[in-house]
Amino acid sequence: MSPDERDEMTAAAIARLAGVSRAAVSNWRRRYPEFPKPVGDGSGSPKFSRAAVEAWLKSTGKADQLATAGQTETGTQRVHGAVQSPEGKEDELAGLVQQVPQERAITDLTAGQLLARVMVSLLPRSTASEEPVDVGNTDSHIVLDPACANGTVLTAAADRFGDHVKLVGQEIEESAASAAASSLRHSARGVPYEIQTGDSLLNNRLGAYLGAARAIVCEPPFDIPQWPSEELATDPRWRFGTPAPRDGELVWVQHCYAHLRPLGVAVIAVSPRTCIQPSGRDIRARLVRSGVLRDVIALPKAMGSLPGTDVYLWVLQRPYGSSARTAVRMIDLSGLVDAADVPCEYAAWERLYTDADPSISRAVPRLDLLDGDVDLRPSRYVAARVEAGAEDLVHMTDRLKTLYSEVGRIGMPSFPATVSPPVHAHVTIGELERVGALTIHSRDTPPRPGDLLVRTLGRPPVVATGAEEDGLGIAQVVELDADRLDAHFVAIFLQTDANSVPVTNTLGVLSRDDLRRCRIPRIPLAEQRRYGDAFRRLQELQEALSTLARVSANVIDQTIHGLTVGVLAPDQPSLKNTNALHTTEGETSKL
Repeated sequence: MSPDERDEMTAAAIARLAGVSRAAVSNWRRRYPEFPKPVGDGSGSPKFSRAAVEAWLKSTGKADQLATAGQTETGTQRVHGAVQSPEGKEDELAGLVQQVPQERAITDLTAGQLLARVMVSLLPRSTASEEPVDVGNTDSHIVLDPACANGTVLTAAADRFGDHVKLVGQEIEESAASAAASSLRHSARGVPYEIQTGDSLLNNRLGAYLGAARAIVCEPPFDIPQWPSEELATDPRWRFGTPAPRDGELVWVQHCYAHLRPLGVAVIAVSPRTCIQPSGRDIRARLVRSGVLRDVIALPKAMGSLPGTDVYLWVLQRPYGSSARTAVRMIDLSGLVDAADVPCEYAAWERLYTDADPSISRAVPRLDLLDGDVDLRPSRYVAARVEAGAEDLVHMTDRLKTLYSEVGRIGMPSFPATVSPPVHAHVTIGELERVGALTIHSRDTPPRPGDLLVRTLGRPPVVATGAEEDGLGIAQVVELDADRLDAHFVAIFLQTDANSVPVTNTLGVLSRDDLRRCRIPRIPLAEQRRYGDAFRRLQELQEALSTLARVSANVIDQTIHGLTVGVLAPDQPSLKNTNALHTTEGETSKL
């Protein structure tokens, strides 16, 4: 290897170095302005300075996962209190590749998986031990989830810490508990684990870990039926007060806290109502007054694992000696348009704490929070948003005019009606692959302009343009023979047929076999291009309208905010028209 090759590396080499996919590297380049810029003359694939890349990986904390790659080959599964030995699994487990799993691109994650990654990234590095933990040692580095569902949050913890922690969970639904155990058992990280089945509140099978866990991560169920029960009304877990029937999440908050060891950290997802509900005021006040509540983080809209739910994260830390904080850090990320911009690495959170704009983060003295209703919504305490001024709004309005002109230029195409629907013979993608008209590649294959990209999360296939966004959210890359197939024609008819295929995996991805079963019409290339041109025009119009709607909504929101905070003033004609309207209404009322 020449010195130049050692000093410079491609995106594929960065992916191999970091143990992630190429899509993840593309995502880093898009999300992080400080990611090293390409070096060289710009010809061919972009290359990057190895030293700069390694320094960036370390500074962002992405090198942490490399140091905690899984080494053990067994896990401990405990269901209904009975230990299930991994007997019979030796060959299967031995076949697992012991390496850092590939980091999936943010666009590949479901809302629940993204939330889990964010929660786990808030845990301090001290959560993991320097050496792999002892499976049977209850005093080791425990990460616990008392409402683990199918193990999404625990799996995120396994991805970050590997076998340098022991993962412990309990779930009321037996099928979900089995799914959680299966997910952790088949993890390439070799993480030791223990999954219990049962109601964590009424029948806590994690009693051995009370006061012992270094970290808790939990997205509890929103509602608890028949709470409080008589036998739990005086339970010692309710250190900060017995929750009212409507305050189920405060039950889980205290249940999680009871399992923390001194200086242990808990990250708990709660709904906005828990931050303001009058019935929970006293418990919130005690959490603040004791110094237990460290951070409250408002996340962007609809980041909960349940559709349409808004989520706040409460970060608790059990004090030790004089370690209690004098302030609660309020962080408001609710204004982020893209949930992918929420930090997903511990180092990124540290930078946010240090460098955040006052409109995002503020340390609020505890006494300031104890006034009134103990409202724990960050938006009440961060500085007023510094929004666009009048000149900025003029610029945005000019952009809107340009977009309106663009929509008008494209226009809504009209197509003549057919006398009778055409009857086409069809050919499957598998048949086209066999005759060499196309080739199906894996998601890690760098797409080229003109390739068809089959995407995740049920999104329609698109034709690669050569832009950086091509590498995001790919399930398969389909290389087409341009002399036999039109890419846009294939995309539109494949989308129609693919919508009828049931998808059972969590990423909403067509399997390769399902893709091969999809059909498209068998028509000449010239006619394919006619369909492809029509589809391309409609797609351009759709993109222009989507951008127009997004920018219009933003301008209106900014203008309303500018009027309410005094940055803008209504123009005189508007005032005259308003006065005239009031006068007319007043005169009419006298009739």
